[in-house]
Formats: sequence, structure tokens, C-alpha cells
Amino acid sequence: MTNAIVFGSYVPGNSRLHRLDPRAKLLLCISYVVLVFFANSWATCLLLAAALLAAMVMSKVGFRLYWRGIRPLAWIILLTVAFQVLFSTGGPVYWRWWLFTVTRDGLVNSLIIFFRFMVIVTASTVLTATTPTLRIADALAWLMQPLTAIKVPVNQITLMISIALRFIPTIMDEAVKIANAQRSRGMNLDEGGLIKRLTRMIPILIPLFVDSFKRAEELATAMEARGYDPAAPRTHYRQLHWHRRDTVSLLLLLVLAGAVLVLRYTL
Repeated sequence: MTNAIVFGSYVPGNSRLHRLDPRAKLLLCISYVVLVFFANSWATCLLLAAALLAAMVMSKVGFRLYWRGIRPLAWIILLTVAFQVLFSTGGPVYWRWWLFTVTRDGLVNSLIIFFRFMVIVTASTVLTATTPTLRIADALAWLMQPLTAIKVPVNQITLMISIALRFIPTIMDEAVKIANAQRSRGMNLDEGGLIKRLTRMIPILIPLFVDSFKRAEELATAMEARGYDPAAPRTHYRQLHWHRRDTVSLLLLLVLAGAVLVLRYTL
């Protein structure tokens, strides 16, 4: 698990993506996710996939490591796709049994959902793999700064997000340790049907929840001991600096967005 990239883990490096301003990377990621929902044809999907592939190459992080980070979410993605295939209606019917129906529209929609899941998770992983958690929090604070005019607690929100991103890899590592401990006690987590596997997850989930609440309590106590005041104005030791490469990256995104919109409304 220590060699896998999961959402929230940072991989140190000096690639072009690593050197981009966190605000630019955050805007690029959000805009890319929005563009994914405009993809309605093979041409638009291939264009967005090619752009994501280029970003993965620029990050200089191995593709195998990206796959190791996506693999834990494979069951959720496949389950969502299966529900879409079996319960969607519309178009010619290819197979029907009891409540389950496989239709052409269901297959098409399932492929679209699968594509969206994969590229969104991968794009988010590229962002977190090339940007430290605290820098993402700084970028979020900058992006949400206008909301302070309507009394939105921006500092508290960004703090919660940064803590969540920071502890996702820790919780994943803890889950692996608990699973290995259960295996050492003779529990087989890989045999049996789906229901049996789900029931065998209970001895893993309960200690994981207990450990997470304990960790949260310790963190809250440590913050109080250091005099943390959520209402106090925040200062930043590391300042964000916008460079020409950040402007160029946003211009390239505008070109990508224009190409996707043209393909969507002309094909």
C-alpha cells in the first residue's frame, strides 16, 4: 500500500505539473471535470482522454502507480456500471429476466458512466499526486475567498478539506494493517460470495472506525492545546506565485474546451 497512489497522497517530484501554481492546477482539474460531462461522443471522449494522458506523462509518475491508486475503487465503479446496465431502459432489448433488462441505451449509458468515473478519479489523482495537501488547501482558500463577503467560513472549510485529504492515505494504510492482522488470525477475506465477503468486512470496518474517531479526538485536543482559533485570521508561511507557465496552461485548457464544445455541437 505504501507504493500506491491514493487520492490525497503526494508524490515528490520536479515535473512540469509539480512546478505549476496550485491555483492553476486546481482550476485545471475543476474545469476538466466539468468538460467531462459535456462529452457525448467517441471524439470528445478520446480528446479528453488524450489530454489526461498527456497530463499523466507530464507528471512523470508511473502509470502502474496510478492504476494501483484506482484499483481500490474498481468495485464501486463496476457496481455502478452494473446497475446502469441492468436497470436502464430505452432502445432495443438484448436480454430480459425478472427485474433485469439489458438495452442498447443502458449499455451506452454504462460506458459513459464508466468513462466519467475513470477520468475524474484519475484527474483528481494527478492533482493530489503533484500537489502537497497544504498547497491544495491554500488554492481552495484563494478560490473561495469571495465567499467571505457573505459570511461563509472559508478558513474552516479549507481546514476540514485539508485534514480529510491528509488522512485518506493514513486511513487506507490502517485498513491494510487491520486486514493483514485479521488474515494472520485465520480469517480468509477472499473466498465466498459477495454477501460473505461483505460480512467479513465487519471485523475490519469496526476497528477502522474506532481508530478514526480516536485519531480525530487526538487531533482536536492537539489543536486546542496549541491555541487554534477558527475565527482568527489566517496567515500563510508559503506564498503562492503565479508564473507565465500557469497562464499558458489555462490557455491550453480554453483550447481544449473550445474543441470539445465544437465536437459536441457539430457531430
